[in-house]
Amino acid sequence: MASFGRFLAKRVLQGLVVIFGVITVLFLLRYITPGSPVDFIAPLDASQATRERIADSLGLNEPLYVQYADYVVSLLQGDMGYSYRSGTAVRPRVFAKLPATLELAVVATFVAIAISIPLGVVSATRRHTVPDYVATLFSLLGISTPNFWLGVMLVVVLAVQFGFFPTSSRPVGLLDALGNLVVIAGPERGWALPLRVDPFLSDMQNWLLHIVLPAITLGTYFTALITRLTRSGMLDQLGRGYVRAARAKGLPETLVRYRHALRNTLIPVITVVGLQLGTLIGGAVITEAVFDWPGLGSLVIDAINNRDWPLIQGCLVVIGAGFVIVNIVVDALYAKLNPQVMD
Repeated sequence: MASFGRFLAKRVLQGLVVIFGVITVLFLLRYITPGSPVDFIAPLDASQATRERIADSLGLNEPLYVQYADYVVSLLQGDMGYSYRSGTAVRPRVFAKLPATLELAVVATFVAIAISIPLGVVSATRRHTVPDYVATLFSLLGISTPNFWLGVMLVVVLAVQFGFFPTSSRPVGLLDALGNLVVIAGPERGWALPLRVDPFLSDMQNWLLHIVLPAITLGTYFTALITRLTRSGMLDQLGRGYVRAARAKGLPETLVRYRHALRNTLIPVITVVGLQLGTLIGGAVITEAVFDWPGLGSLVIDAINNRDWPLIQGCLVVIGAGFVIVNIVVDALYAKLNPQVMD
C-alpha cells in the first residue's frame, strides 16, 4: 500500500508539472501570435490614446514577467480572468460548457468500447475468416476517415436525407434530464421524492436522438483503434501456455476466451481507453463545431475568432487539466491491475 501511495504521489506531482507547463506555453503563445487583443477590442477609428487606455485597463502594458506572475497567482485562486470581448468572468462560462463536452466524450467512449471489444474478440477467434476481414476493413476505414468529414456525411445522409436524427445542437442535457426526474416535495408531503417518469422519458429520448451522431463521429477512430488493439492482444494471449493448459483441462472454450484470455488482454486496453478519453475531451472541438454541440469546442472557436485570450486560455487549461487527471486515474488503475509497473 505504501508503494502504491508513493507511486500515486509521484504521478500527481508529474501531473502538476505538466499542468504548469501547459499554463506557461499558453501564456507565451498569447505573445507569439501575431496581432494584439487591442486590435479586436478597439473601434477601427480609435485614436492611439484610446488604444493605450484599453491596453492599460487590460494590464497589457505591464512587463511580461509581471503579467505571467499575476496570471499564475490568479489561477491558483480560481480566477481565470475576464473575457476581453464581453467583460464577463471566464471561469463560469468555461465550466458551464464543460458538462456538454464531458458528456459527449464519455458517451463516445462507451459506444467505442461496446463495439470494439466484442468485434476484436470475434476477429481474433475467427482469424482469416469473413468476420475477421470485415473487422479489419472497418478498423482501417475508421482510423483513416477524418471525423469532420464523417460528421458532415452523417448529417447529410441520416439527418437531412432520411430525417432519422436531428441535425444539430441539443435541447436538454443528461444531467438536466436526471435532475428533472426527481421532484423534492415540501414538508406538507413529508419531503417525499415523487418521480416524474413521463417527462424524464421524453427528455432521455430527445437527448439520445441528439447525441447519437456526434458520439459516433467522435468515437469512430477510437472504436477502430481499440478493435485492432483487442485483436492483437487476444491473438497474443490465445497462444500463451496458460491458455493451452486451460484447454487441456477441459475448460469450455467460452470460459477460456473471456475469463482468461480477454481478462489479460484488457490491461493494456484500459490504458489506451484512459488516454483516448483525455484525447476525446480535447478533440471534440471539431465534432462540436459540426453538430453545433454547446460544449467547450464552440466556445474555443468563438474565442479564437475574437482573439479573446483569457477565454482561450481558460478553455485550454481546463482541457489540459482534464487530460492530466484522466492519465493519473488510468495510471492508478493500471498499478492496481499490474503492480509490477510500480517497481
